[in-house]
Amino acid sequence: MSSQLDALKTLSLVVADTGDPDAIRRYQPADATTNPSLLLKAFELPGYQALIDDELATVRSERSDRQAQVDHAVDRLAVAMGTEITKLVPGRVSTEVAAKLSFDTQASIDKARELVALYDENGVSRERILIKLASTWEGIRAAEVLEKEGINCNLTLLFSEAQAQACFDAGVFLVSPFVGRVTDWYKKETGKDYAPGDDPGVNFVRNVCSLAGRGGYDTVVMGASFRNTGQVLALAGCHRLTISPALLEELAGREGEVECKVSFPPVDERPAPLDEPTFRWGHNQDAMANDKLAEGIRRFADDQRKLETLIDQRLSG
Repeated sequence: MSSQLDALKTLSLVVADTGDPDAIRRYQPADATTNPSLLLKAFELPGYQALIDDELATVRSERSDRQAQVDHAVDRLAVAMGTEITKLVPGRVSTEVAAKLSFDTQASIDKARELVALYDENGVSRERILIKLASTWEGIRAAEVLEKEGINCNLTLLFSEAQAQACFDAGVFLVSPFVGRVTDWYKKETGKDYAPGDDPGVNFVRNVCSLAGRGGYDTVVMGASFRNTGQVLALAGCHRLTISPALLEELAGREGEVECKVSFPPVDERPAPLDEPTFRWGHNQDAMANDKLAEGIRRFADDQRKLETLIDQRLSG
């Protein structure tokens, strides 16, 4: 009998939520995703040390100002690691625009173009990458522009149906509704533990899938931020699932069939696109979504600062 991971791969495209090349080789995902948190971990991986040294040497030769060196190094390292990952997966690698740009549409567009240009220098075509942006109104507007330029986007930190609808309206390639952080919020509020069938995070992603199906949108839905394999298996059938190495290992180590739990209903009627006031009001009415989006941006920004500090120390050394 095959493993649950193999069985899951027949229902959903599995994405590795890691930049660790050993984990990617072991679990053979179709895609991989990175963010500042994962780049921080890469600084501890022996396999990336030579690459980091090479990129920092290039940065020293291209920039004289220290802050400019640090900023450029963040981008070059993200792209260099992403380039290495494209050699290990057949599909795409997501590379993130800095969280501090989440409320600046033009700056997000400019940064995305810079990242695509760096990938191009490395011989990686834009068809192999996704630009990762926060699902703010400004981030969604940036994605709308980029998609029209042929730069596909992954809209992350998605916690409300208003965010999902706005992403569908903008024609983004992929959305990443979060599971675990949604459930965390409700557990804290209610003091309850949830079975997979009643899990608020699982049900939220299922609702996003239903919205996508009823509206006939081409946007890919990728469940993200899992806390346990029960949540993962409860979303079998979702277009894509991005899963941490620890949970991939659990699934790979267990035999058994996996039942499809997510369906995309037939096209019904596409709603009118959301304007900005309607989007902001709809998102505002969801207390969980407000809390988790703001917290998520702060977390990624904190990890970005930690990454910049490590780079600065390495440049000094």
